[in-house]
Amino acid sequence: MKTSVIIATHKRPDSIPRLIESLAPQVATGSREIIIAENGTPAPMRFALETPPLTHLHEPRAGKCRIQNRAIAQASGEILVFLDDDLIVAARYLDAVEDFFDTHREFAAMKGRILAAEDPEKKVGPTAVYLDLPIADHGEDVIEVRGVLGANMAFRADAIKQVGPFDERLGPGACGHEEETEMSQRLRRAGFRIGYAPKAVVYHEVDPSRANRERFIRIARERGRCRMLHEKHSAADVISKNAIAWMRLRIAQVTRAGVARIAREERRLGVARGMFDGLGG
Repeated sequence: MKTSVIIATHKRPDSIPRLIESLAPQVATGSREIIIAENGTPAPMRFALETPPLTHLHEPRAGKCRIQNRAIAQASGEILVFLDDDLIVAARYLDAVEDFFDTHREFAAMKGRILAAEDPEKKVGPTAVYLDLPIADHGEDVIEVRGVLGANMAFRADAIKQVGPFDERLGPGACGHEEETEMSQRLRRAGFRIGYAPKAVVYHEVDPSRANRERFIRIARERGRCRMLHEKHSAADVISKNAIAWMRLRIAQVTRAGVARIAREERRLGVARGMFDGLGG
């Protein structure tokens, strides 16, 4: 079984060397490859550290899905692993990914475990609720799930070939988000199943600059607009979602709910408003 690790990156010259360093001991054999998929920069970055053999693709135009699709076309692996550039992988991460697909042949896609590299509250304080980290922790057992999460996901190459590449209207550099959600939906419609792999662990950076309420709400609104690009929702449905989300937030505020509860309702309303934004196309 050959495995291709695809790392989409955009302007993170300090983070990606740490990720490559964590992967390096795991790609010593010829059955594994790393593809750096860089987009949205005028020239490819240069690595100061000694890297393992890797392929470095560069696309000056912004678009995570565009560069990922180029990497998919070039990858030689039967398993395609996708990692964000602001994390590190656990020791034997690739062993865990390959074991998951070898042992659980019923699954065509994998949602890996994503933990915070540091305690968010200790590092950031009360505003940690606005970090919006892509944490995924469903416990210690392999279970079936509805979708993958872009920071740590993997697919059988044959499944991607059957359902097609990522939707380039979505994701960072395009509308901003939802590319993995749309891919998950397409896989399920084609009859494929998605599993959670508890031993395929990565550790996500905790960046205090992300703990910003305005950014948190803006991202939620962007997600809603992206959702309208790949899902069908009537005007009545969208208006109803907005009314319900507004009422839920007001109830949380009036009852003096905690910061975490209010943040969840603000995110819900942000998504609903973004869907309303998307009604006009």
